[in-house]
Amino acid sequence: MKASDVFTPGRFPSVTFVKDHIEDKQVRLKDILEAGATVVSLSGPSKSGKTVFVENTVGRDNLVHVTGSGVDSPDKLWMRVFNFLETPLAQSAATGINLSGTLSGKAGGETNWLVAKGKAEVSGSASLAVTKSETNGYSIDCLQVLIKELSGTGLVLFIDDFHYMPRQVQEDVSRQIKEAIRNDVKIVCASVPYHSDDVLRANPDLSGRIEQIDFDFWREDFLVKIAEKGFSKLYIAYDSDFMLRLAREAAGSPQLMQTICLNACFESGQREAAEACFRLPNTDDFFRKVCIRTCSSVLFNSAYEAMKEGPKTRGNQRTAYILKDGTTCDVYPIILRAMANDPPKLTIRYSDLQERIGNLCSGDTPSGSSVTGACDHMARLANAAARNCIIEWDSESDVLDIRDPHFLFFLRWSEYVER
Repeated sequence: MKASDVFTPGRFPSVTFVKDHIEDKQVRLKDILEAGATVVSLSGPSKSGKTVFVENTVGRDNLVHVTGSGVDSPDKLWMRVFNFLETPLAQSAATGINLSGTLSGKAGGETNWLVAKGKAEVSGSASLAVTKSETNGYSIDCLQVLIKELSGTGLVLFIDDFHYMPRQVQEDVSRQIKEAIRNDVKIVCASVPYHSDDVLRANPDLSGRIEQIDFDFWREDFLVKIAEKGFSKLYIAYDSDFMLRLAREAAGSPQLMQTICLNACFESGQREAAEACFRLPNTDDFFRKVCIRTCSSVLFNSAYEAMKEGPKTRGNQRTAYILKDGTTCDVYPIILRAMANDPPKLTIRYSDLQERIGNLCSGDTPSGSSVTGACDHMARLANAAARNCIIEWDSESDVLDIRDPHFLFFLRWSEYVER
């Protein structure tokens, strides 16, 4: 048994699947799909285990998994379904022609070898062998083909990242989804929380025909169970406080926890099940090496630089503050450092943020309006650079919300940030 077969970030966790906290959701999903004529809207943060949840509930062999990323028309989405199912959509025909004898002549109009457009006069003898192959194309009603392929089959169409499709495409797809579910096609659409109602907003006629199942980030005790299942399978012992530290760094993401645990195996040299019981080192140095190794696959350099620099200034220099480590910087790098400080948190309220900033500064601290204004700018700049919503500033509640646990991990452990 290899460590990479036990801890499987990005793949189905056959060994380390933890379902204690989602059993009620699994029952509900099965009931909705059995009732039919309803589309399921599955909402949850990025890397929170939505895909694994659907795979485990429905069964991987019963799932048709496609993504809305890069889709610019409904037909393009349905073609992905047909490619998955290997649905034949075109016919080919071949015609063979064999002539023999002597050939000579003249042709009028555009001519090339053995092909003439216009009038031609041919006489004599020649030897000719032509094989012609052509594809007979025809107009395809993709929605009707979709219904024919999936209706009543028990297969479930899982449209991941529905929110990635442009608004107009969402509207067109939603109208066709209504017709598909009416014809007993089972459909689950997944999106992130701040786009959880995209399917309904795209087509209000789906009201009453849509069921919402909400996901959230995992609790630390459930993340620890991933480690417990995996390390016991590999005959690797560990200290419980060390596992809790790893779970805190995973910040609610089971995928990130899988990656951290796998790198703990690699960093300790345990790439396969131990022949004799092996105990993971419980030291700060080992912990740091595991986290840095994990962070090598987490890249948010552009978003980080955009947040650190802030918006362009118009002649006025920003106020600089002296930090306790002796460095001097303005409000933008200070907020980044505050976000990265212990304990790791995805949601940081204004009071907590100000306390973290105060712990960094040796004297004066940025004003409240400076902090809130910078948070708003940083969120816009980071999301534009990442081309995704990785952070959000709620100006009404004064809450800084990190949407992607990998981004928080990057802030805390990236050697790029440290440099």
